[in-house]
Amino acid sequence: MTPAIPSPYRKRIYARPAVPVLLARRVATADGAELATFVYGPAGADVHRLLADAPVLALHGNGGSHATFAAVMEPLVAAGKAIIAFDARGQGLSGRGTLPLTYELFAADAICVLDALGVTSAHIVGHSDGGIEALLMARDYADRVRSIVAGGANLTPEGVIDEWDTEASAERGRAWATWVEEGHLPAEVDPTLMPSVEDTRIDAELLQLMLDEPHIEASSLSTISCPACVLVGEHDCITREETEAIAHAIPGARLVTVPDMGHSLPRKAPDSVATQVLVNIVLADR
Repeated sequence: MTPAIPSPYRKRIYARPAVPVLLARRVATADGAELATFVYGPAGADVHRLLADAPVLALHGNGGSHATFAAVMEPLVAAGKAIIAFDARGQGLSGRGTLPLTYELFAADAICVLDALGVTSAHIVGHSDGGIEALLMARDYADRVRSIVAGGANLTPEGVIDEWDTEASAERGRAWATWVEEGHLPAEVDPTLMPSVEDTRIDAELLQLMLDEPHIEASSLSTISCPACVLVGEHDCITREETEAIAHAIPGARLVTVPDMGHSLPRKAPDSVATQVLVNIVLADR
């Protein structure tokens, strides 16, 4: 079978945020995934001092990179905060590692990043898959989390209104990789100008993750005790029932709906996202 087109899901353009970068390094995980990690903050600031003062940790969505939060960072940096942002495993500039992909693994990776930077606790802002990870971090690593903004998060695969035909995209990626491995790529085609087999299989694996997971019992979120904001767009691809289930399960959680917006709030409504992070910081400091 010859795929009509390669999987287009991987975002090839990698544009870093415009705010000052204070630190950039790779953080190694136990299974060999090297996580491209960055700290942004006010120009000339002492990065170690900023990291000691409950920085913001940004967790991006499936198939993206930390640049998702570029516009969100600007008001946070203006408020004097440091933002830790890393590319999730298999995405952006980060390696895949060897362990099976789960949202619990992504949450553990975030803790690994905090450990590597010597950060004891952070305010978490997550979008889409990153929103799921924010929920898991607040539930499973409560002592490391000062507050969470969980944007566009879901508890089950059924909680997503699939606007992209995710299953077909994953299958197309797998078919492309198999077709290339079987030697069907024409000799006239430079393979370096095509999606690589490795990258395409990782893309398909990430898409499959959204089809298979998460499976989070809403009642398990009742142990979350930090300030929490459940953030969605008015026209988000997350079902309203699932969004409300998350908000109702977390004691004292604020449910905030951004009018006339869809799923991509960090890019389309960055000020709304940053405002909720700053509100959480005030609430956590009371």
